[in-house]
Amino acid sequence: MELNRIETILEKYFQGETTVLEENELKNYFSSSDVAQHLEQYKLLFGYFSEAKKQAYIKTVPLKTKKRNVRWISIAASVVALLGISTFTYLHQPQESNDLGTYESPEEAFAATQKALSLLSKNVNVGIESVSYINEFQNSKELIFKSK
Repeated sequence: MELNRIETILEKYFQGETTVLEENELKNYFSSSDVAQHLEQYKLLFGYFSEAKKQAYIKTVPLKTKKRNVRWISIAASVVALLGISTFTYLHQPQESNDLGTYESPEEAFAATQKALSLLSKNVNVGIESVSYINEFQNSKELIFKSK
């Protein structure tokens, strides 16, 4: 009778339908010395579970973590950023030309100077004409507001 019950519980065990009490009953049966010969193969399985419960991990696990020096990382990052910015500005500077408006002969230089001064004079005269309009406006305004 007991053998039939063990076989039934064993079948339920492999289907995953046993209770904790039934599993304890199987462990007790397979840990005893009188196991049926055709169920002898399962003795190692249940013996392993009871042995595995007794085992304990005795090695210590080091909890010390490596501390990274954040200050050095930030310094390195800022140096890289400065190098990048300075390289960018150096490469994108406008190229200076050595042509400073020098002339081969004094006559050419004199003609170019006269041309530049003529242009300047013309623009200054336009500005003076605008100022004369402002003076006329000022005189008109004074006449209007004095009459009141």
